[in-house]
Amino acid sequence: MDKHIYNVDINWTQDRKGMMCSPELFKPDSKERNCIEVATPPEFSSGIPNIWSPEHLFTAAVSSCLMTTFLAIAEYSKFEFISFRCGSKGVLDKVDGKFMMTEVLLFPEVFIADEKQRERAERILEKSEKACLISNSITSKVTMESKITVQP
Repeated sequence: MDKHIYNVDINWTQDRKGMMCSPELFKPDSKERNCIEVATPPEFSSGIPNIWSPEHLFTAAVSSCLMTTFLAIAEYSKFEFISFRCGSKGVLDKVDGKFMMTEVLLFPEVFIADEKQRERAERILEKSEKACLISNSITSKVTMESKITVQP
């Protein structure tokens, strides 16, 4: 596979927030760029609540990578499932006097139609965790507590 480049532009708007866009991402059926507002989280001085923070985005990158990797492996393996969801928690801590995202906890849940699919679902989740390119690119500890639910 060739090297890929992903472009992101950030523009400060006011206070401790800005607008993050990518020249590659547009709203559906539109020429308007698909942007999100980002800010310092409220746990920091002058932080702003209810806006995506770098810490949320970091956690979301790991969680969404697990999901997209799972979807790709499931499709390639012709594994049928009912649904997938994943809660996640990013842990920010101070290490050697520096703030770091020290751990990301993932809580994926795969819904299957038949108990006989449980072991295969678990294997695909484990493969997904090992193959997730974002998890493989960071130094934070990534912990996964998976759940397989039979939903007839």
